[in-house]
This record gives sequence, structure tokens and C-alpha cells, in this order.
Amino acid sequence: MEIWQAVILGAVQGLAEFLPVSSSGHLIIMQRWLGVEEGGLFFDVMLHIGTLIPVFIVFFKQIIGLFRKPLNKLLMLIIATIPAGLTGILLGDLVEGAFYGGDLLAACLLGGTFLLTAVELFISEIVSKKYERALPLGYKSALIMGVAQSVAIVPGLSRSGTVISAGCYCGVEREENANFAFLMSIPVILGAALVSGYKSVKEGISIEALPLIFGVLTAAVTGYVAIKVMLKVIKKANYKWFSLYLVLMAAASVISMAGFGV
Repeated sequence: MEIWQAVILGAVQGLAEFLPVSSSGHLIIMQRWLGVEEGGLFFDVMLHIGTLIPVFIVFFKQIIGLFRKPLNKLLMLIIATIPAGLTGILLGDLVEGAFYGGDLLAACLLGGTFLLTAVELFISEIVSKKYERALPLGYKSALIMGVAQSVAIVPGLSRSGTVISAGCYCGVEREENANFAFLMSIPVILGAALVSGYKSVKEGISIEALPLIFGVLTAAVTGYVAIKVMLKVIKKANYKWFSLYLVLMAAASVISMAGFGV
């Protein structure tokens, strides 16, 4: 992998991780377009680690606040993390095999999940603007958001978009919904990195250090920009343009990836 390829992939990851458009789905497509084969899922996960850096920067006070009594928010975060952890352990290999094959089936699956994200965002904008009185985050809504995050293990289903949409359906106040959705990314990404790192060492997967470093740093910088943009978008609950973009990406993924796979 060349450094310029790693930088492009890092920028895609950083922007797409926090914008509701699916970073994993975009990385699959971009790796095919750029002709990048080495690294695979391990490189993707390391880029996700890069996007955690701006999360710690932007939400530092909220992260520290998790460990202050009465620890309700921390318990909610644990509850929200359990579904994704179980799904990753039980279905992670199946998802990886289905979506990272680069064939026509993978292209159709990815196109379909992009469309699902577009639909959920469109519906969440309507629902969010109908709530006259926002509700505080509770254990029930945290669990529902956690289940939504577990479903978003599938590439093309945006993690941030799916979780925030679930919070909208529960009527959670927009700013609190966004903050908790971003906090939920921390344990899930760290867990995925540990599992992927173990598999890479066990299977002997290697990738050059310099492209990896540039990719991770680029993901961190662009991720910071994406968080700031997304926080403003959530306050207005304006998701329809992301829905339109995802419809176009669904068509592009099927056409381009199917063409590569032939």
C-alpha cells in the first residue's frame, strides 16, 4: 500500500465514521477502487482507532463524567455495549466473509445496506421533528441504541446513523442522543481492534508501518472535523441529504464492485 492510498482511506474513514454514511462500507468500495488488497479488515480497524482520538478530545469531559457517582451513564454505556460485543463475537467472521469478497453478491449486499441506512435516516428526521418534548436518556433507550449498534456491524449500515436514529425513535433529546452515540463508539472500536489485532498476529497478516501511521493520523484529523459537523447536523435533525447521498452510493457500489468482480 502506498502512503497516498493510506491517506485517502484515512480521510474516508475519518469523515464517514461520524457522518451517518457507513465508514466500513466506504472503505470496502475505496479499497476496490484504489486496488488496495493488503491489510484488509485489520487496516480498517486501525483506521477506526484513529477516529477514537478526536472522540477523546471532543468528549473528554463526558468521558471523565462517566466515572462520577452515581455512575448511571456508565452503566447505561455498559448495557448499550453488550449487544454489539455478542454480535461481533458470534457473527463477525460471517459478515467479513460476505462483504469483503469483492464479488457481485458482496456488491448487492452493500448496496442494499446503504439503502437501509438512507431509509432509516429519512424516517428518523421525520420522527425527530414530531417530538414536541424530548426525553432524557434512560436504560431502556440505551439498550435499544445498543441493539441498533449491534445491527450496524454490517458494512453499509452506518453505526453512528443507526444508533442516532434509534435514539430519535426513542425520543431522546438530540444533544444527549449524539453525545451518547459517540461515547458508544469507544468500547466497540477498542474491542474490535483487540480481536482483529489478535487474528492478524495469529494469521501472520502484515502491513507497512508508514502507510498505516499516515492513514491513522489522517483518520484522526478528518474525524475531528466530522464530529463537529455532525453535532451541528443533529441539532437540526437534517438527514435527508445524507439519505440522498446513500442512495447514490448504493447504485455506485453495485455498478463499480460488480464490474470489478466480473
